[in-house]
Amino acid sequence: MADYIPVAGVYAAGRLDYDSEGLVALTNEGRLQRLITEPRFKLPKTYLAQVEGIPDAEAVDRLRKGVDLNDGPTRPADVEVIEGEPVGVLARTPPIRYRKNIPAAWLKLTIIEGRNRQVRRMTAAIGHPTLRLIRVAVGPWDLGGLKPGEWKEVPYPESLGRGGRQGKDK
Repeated sequence: MADYIPVAGVYAAGRLDYDSEGLVALTNEGRLQRLITEPRFKLPKTYLAQVEGIPDAEAVDRLRKGVDLNDGPTRPADVEVIEGEPVGVLARTPPIRYRKNIPAAWLKLTIIEGRNRQVRRMTAAIGHPTLRLIRVAVGPWDLGGLKPGEWKEVPYPESLGRGGRQGKDK
């Protein structure tokens, strides 16, 4: 991380899988790191998922109600089907695999859990494997106009309450 972020003493609050993209929150505050990563706090995480095929209303409803995975049922997700290409999504390098005879669709999913590869496993469980996954928000923070490799310092949101050191959060 030190190769990319010229700020000493910050660490990642959560992670992204190797083949996922998007927002990773960094902090120097242990309380904030726990708030972001521990499931008991239910901090929402929002993703754009490009999936294989076009999910019908029943498949989307299954995501909204929660799906059964091998490690148990998921909590319900907020799901929106996005028409066309989402605004602001940049080309991926390397590009995802495309199949000429199988269309793809974009979903916006918000979950409050953080299981290993959860969104990918959820979309696979409804028969629509994830081709591309971009985390666009963690709690009150979102990517905004940040491009891959860019970062910015943001204030600690008062909506999360305070605790720990005042004025030291990044």
